[in-house]
Amino acid sequence: MFEELEPIRLECATCQKCVLGRTRTKSVFSDGAAQGKIMLIGEAPGENEDLQGKPFVGRAGQLLDKILASVGLTRAEHIYICNTIKCRPPDNRVPTWEEKQACRPYLDAQIDILKPRIILLCGKTAVDSFMTTDGGISKIRGQWFDGPHGAKMMPIFHPSYLLRNQSHAPGSPKWLMWQDIREIRRAYDSL
Repeated sequence: MFEELEPIRLECATCQKCVLGRTRTKSVFSDGAAQGKIMLIGEAPGENEDLQGKPFVGRAGQLLDKILASVGLTRAEHIYICNTIKCRPPDNRVPTWEEKQACRPYLDAQIDILKPRIILLCGKTAVDSFMTTDGGISKIRGQWFDGPHGAKMMPIFHPSYLLRNQSHAPGSPKWLMWQDIREIRRAYDSL
């Protein structure tokens, strides 16, 4: 499947469809298992991702890897990771509608080629790219929705949000994420 994605990755690496193409160090296309049943879609690359060309490699990525490992999931074997947009916005600001639209064909191609069974929408930007909601991510996280190609789709908290909210008390973001990752593992095991 990586072979089918390679022409798209190469096109993305030289893309100039929006202003972010002029300011990036590297485009950040993906990481992880193309044969996995799970696709995690994040928001946008941060500074570390921009430098390395891989998603979720900074502190938030390290936390994500720990969360996944807590239920026996890894990037290498189970999860394909990408972002809503492929280039870092200045100062890690939220991507604009125009930037998301410019990158959408790359994201759609990733979904169309890989046809994941589970899609995790990691953070508000990813959720807003797929769903219209009346409230924030806190109201819909942990719930299953219908996704492309018959996938089950779940909004989850972004690890950077969890880094800013240290409590593990019942009802806290970290506690809720623990509930969500266990549900994701249950769904994965039932496939």
